[in-house]
Amino acid sequence: MSTPDYSKGQDRWALLQEVSEFLFIEADLLDERRYNEWLDLLADDYQYSVPLRMNVEYAEADTRGETKAGSEVCWFDEPKSTVELRVMQLATGVHWAEEPVSRVSHLVTNVRIEEVTWPEVKLSSRFLVYRNRVADETDFFVGRRKDTLRKTDDGWKVANRYLLLDQTVLLAKNLSVFL
Repeated sequence: MSTPDYSKGQDRWALLQEVSEFLFIEADLLDERRYNEWLDLLADDYQYSVPLRMNVEYAEADTRGETKAGSEVCWFDEPKSTVELRVMQLATGVHWAEEPVSRVSHLVTNVRIEEVTWPEVKLSSRFLVYRNRVADETDFFVGRRKDTLRKTDDGWKVANRYLLLDQTVLLAKNLSVFL
């Protein structure tokens, strides 16, 4: 069986619909705190990076607008094993930042295919994560995202996620939510 031609036409449109649906299902799992099911969507070699945004002069915006994952301080720069530990901690029910639990909505939009190197697909999208805690704490996390999805025998898996927040300063009291 040959690999479809994802460079154009119906095959590309069908692939875009399929990966978009996957991202929407993933967002629902996070919103519903179904973290163990969500973890099953992550590849074993999953890498998650959220660099810090920096205010720099126009001439440096393309080279120094954010910290470098792997070599500089980031909000998150972690493998699947660390994400699993964070899920385990939340599951204990003794997580001060999530007692009572937050109400969260993940919105994913502007999904585009950037590259197909079968069985991997590189995507670009925008996201908005809204969180409301207790009576009056409200947080917004907004930005762009680069995902690498990998097609496996078990379906799609997220192999790499790189989030670039639009905020340089986060006003949230904690980062207990998965972005």
